[in-house]
Amino acid sequence: MTRTLRNPSLLARLKAQYFYSFGATLVTLGIGALIAAFLIWAGRWAFVDAVWTADIEACRQASGACWGFVNEKWRLILFGRYPFAEHWRPTLATGLIAFMLVVTAIPKFWHGKAGRTVLALWVVVLALFFLLMSGGVWGLTSVDPDLWGGLPLTVILTLIGMGASLPLGILLALGRRSEMPVISGLCTAYIEVVRGVPLITVLFVAAFVFPLFFPNGMRLDAFWRVALAITLFQSAYMAETIRGGLQTIARGQFLAAKSLGLGDFDLYTRVILPQALVAVIPAFVNSLLSCYMDTSLVTVVSMYDLTGSLSLALGDTYWRNYFIEGYVFIVLIYFSTSFVISRYSQWLERYITGHRRSGVVR
Repeated sequence: MTRTLRNPSLLARLKAQYFYSFGATLVTLGIGALIAAFLIWAGRWAFVDAVWTADIEACRQASGACWGFVNEKWRLILFGRYPFAEHWRPTLATGLIAFMLVVTAIPKFWHGKAGRTVLALWVVVLALFFLLMSGGVWGLTSVDPDLWGGLPLTVILTLIGMGASLPLGILLALGRRSEMPVISGLCTAYIEVVRGVPLITVLFVAAFVFPLFFPNGMRLDAFWRVALAITLFQSAYMAETIRGGLQTIARGQFLAAKSLGLGDFDLYTRVILPQALVAVIPAFVNSLLSCYMDTSLVTVVSMYDLTGSLSLALGDTYWRNYFIEGYVFIVLIYFSTSFVISRYSQWLERYITGHRRSGVVR
C-alpha cells in the first residue's frame, strides 16, 4: 500500500491531475478535443495535403502546405546574399562554431589543461570563421561583410554579443556596487541610459551616426558597428542580471574571505562570482535567448539575418504567397535551438548544484 501511494500509476496520476472533479473533467475533455482537432488539421496541412517539390502550379492547386517554397529557397534563407557558389564556406564556419559550443558544454573540458585547450581552440575557430566568411586568403574569393546573412550572421552576432557583454556586464555590476561614488555613478548612469533606449535605436545610431564621427578615410564595416552596438546594449542588461546574483551572496562570505587574507581580485574570482553566476543561470539563458531573437532587428540597417533572409526569399513574386511555410521553417530553427539551450541550462543548474554540495566543482 505504501509503495502504491508513493508511486501511483499513470492512470492514477492522470485522474488526480485532470479528472479530479466533474468540472475538471469537462475542461480536460474540451481542451483535449480542441488540441486533437488542431493536430489533425495541422497534420493534414503540413504532411498529407502538402506539396514537397518546387512546383509552383502544384502548390497553387494544393490545399496543404507548399514546402516546395522552402525546397527552392532554403539556401537563400540560410545564407542570405552570400555568393551562391561559396555556400560551403558559411556552412563550414557555422559548423565549427556549433562544434565548439558542444565541446564547451561538456564539463570534463572546463578545468586544467583541457580547459586551456578549449580556450585556445575557440581563438582558432573564431579566426577560421572570419577567414572563411571574409575570404581573400588561401585562394578564397573575398566576400564583403555586408553580404553576410542568414543563420551564420545570427549565430556570430549572438556569440559576439553575449561573449563580449559578459565580462563588460561583470565590470559594470561590480562598478555599480563600488564604494567610489564616481565609478558607481558612471556605471549606474550607463546602465540606466542604455536600458531606457530600444535596441532598434542603438542599431540606427551604430549604422548611421557612428560613421559621422570617424576621421576622413577611416571605415568600419557595418557588421562590426552592429556587433559593437549589440554588445554595449546587452552588457547593460547583463550587468543587472549579475548584480542580482551578487545580492544573493551573504555578506558573511565577503567577511570570511577577507579574514583569510584574500585580495579583492581573488575574493571575486574565487569566492563570490562563481556562486553569483550559478545563481543567475536562468536569467543568463533568458538574456541569451533574447539576444538570439533580437538579432532579427538588424534588418532595419540593411543586414539580413535568418528572418531578414526570408524576406529576401519572399521577394520572388512566384513564391510570395507562401510566406507561412517560410516562417514555419525559421520558427522551427529558432525553437529547436532555443529548446536545446533551455534544456541544457536546466541540466547545468542541477549538475553544478549537485557537485557543489558534494564539494567536487572547483
